[in-house]
Amino acid sequence: MKELQIKAEQLQIVLTEQQCQQFQTYYEMLIEKNKVMNLTAITEYEEVIDKHFLDSILLGTVMDLSGDLSVIDVGTGAGFPGIPLKIAYPNLKITLLDSLNKRVKFLNEVIEELGLTDIEAVHARAEEGARKQEYREQFDLCVSRAVANLSTLSEYCLPFVKKNGCFVSYKSSQIEEELQQSKKAVKILGGKIRNVEEKQLPDTDIVRQFVMIEKIGLTPKAYPRKAGTASKTPLQ
Repeated sequence: MKELQIKAEQLQIVLTEQQCQQFQTYYEMLIEKNKVMNLTAITEYEEVIDKHFLDSILLGTVMDLSGDLSVIDVGTGAGFPGIPLKIAYPNLKITLLDSLNKRVKFLNEVIEELGLTDIEAVHARAEEGARKQEYREQFDLCVSRAVANLSTLSEYCLPFVKKNGCFVSYKSSQIEEELQQSKKAVKILGGKIRNVEEKQLPDTDIVRQFVMIEKIGLTPKAYPRKAGTASKTPLQ
């Protein structure tokens, strides 16, 4: 994982030999498990480094992740961005949330194999998890690379964030229209779009937009609505 270490350095993110080894083991487990279940369409070594590992930890270039933060990764899938963030920033306390039990079992295997602590994988839909007392408005930061429009994603994610916390959505370019359409939903859910940070991955033409949403009030009890509603009829 020398290449990852070099590229991370370009982002002012320092990875130790041990952290690089953890990324290497994670890569090997991901590729092996991907043979029997669909975890990722991206399997080439260099592409995984850029599009999964570096892309995940890129968040550290737009916000301070050095503190004692509690983080939830909603719709984590194969563990992105949550596991790379945990490897790069061991101080973070991370909850990985996914609706597919097979993926959660894989995540637990990775956590054990990598010797990670202060991290858990939870099997639940976002709509169910956000109604549980131990998760609702309990996190300093919610992150998500899940593919959904921002109105829908905000309904899934903002209920997890405590007041004065932050929800960061990993988006690709061309999001102006989506931002406009989501403003009302974000407001209803107790949030406010603070800004959008644009970053390019080193030595690639890949541009990542981070939508930074501040939690300024509590989310009304009615949200999130029951399973599937947010994606079928996003708040407008």
